[in-house]
Amino acid sequence: MGRLTKAHGLKGAIKVELYTDAPEKRFTPGATFSLQVPTSSDWHGKKLELIELKFYNAQPVAFFKDVNDRTAAETLIKAILWIDQDLDQESDEEDAWFDHQLVGLRVLRDGVEVGTISQIDHFPAQDLLTVATSTGDVLVPFVKAIVASVDIKAGTMTVTPPLGLFEEVAEDDETQPEE
Repeated sequence: MGRLTKAHGLKGAIKVELYTDAPEKRFTPGATFSLQVPTSSDWHGKKLELIELKFYNAQPVAFFKDVNDRTAAETLIKAILWIDQDLDQESDEEDAWFDHQLVGLRVLRDGVEVGTISQIDHFPAQDLLTVATSTGDVLVPFVKAIVASVDIKAGTMTVTPPLGLFEEVAEDDETQPEE
C-alpha cells in the first residue's frame, strides 16, 4: 500500500509514499498494515494500526498507534506497508489489477507468445513489467501505448511494443562510396 519515507514533526508522524490509487479506502482509521522490514528490526513480524492520514502540502503523513515520538517514527523509515488481501478478489477499479494477478501471465505480441511476466516494479512515473523471454528479461513500461489488453481469465497480456523492445534491431550499414 505504501512505503514510509521520513519522520514528520516530533509526535511520531511519518510521511508516506502511496502505492494505491485509493488512499481514502485503504488508509482509514483502524486499518492495519503488515510491515516489510529487515529481520533485525524491532518491527519485524509486527503490524501497524493507522490512527489518521493527513495531507500536508499535498504530502500524505500517517499517524500510527504506538508510534508516539520522532525516535519511534525514525525506526520505521523505509518500511513497506502491506495489507491482507483475498487473492481471489478482483479490483473494483477499471483497468486495475493486483500484482499477483499479473505475475505469470503469458505475454502475446501479434498473437504469438513472447514471454511471461515475472515481476512488477512500481515507480513514480509508471509501473515497469519484467517479461521473461527465451533470450532474457525485457523491461516493458506498463502504459496503454504498449499494453493493449489484459485478460486475467485467459492468463494473457497483449502488447504492441515499439520495434526493438523484444528483438535486436540491426543498425543501418553506412554506405561507403565505391572506388
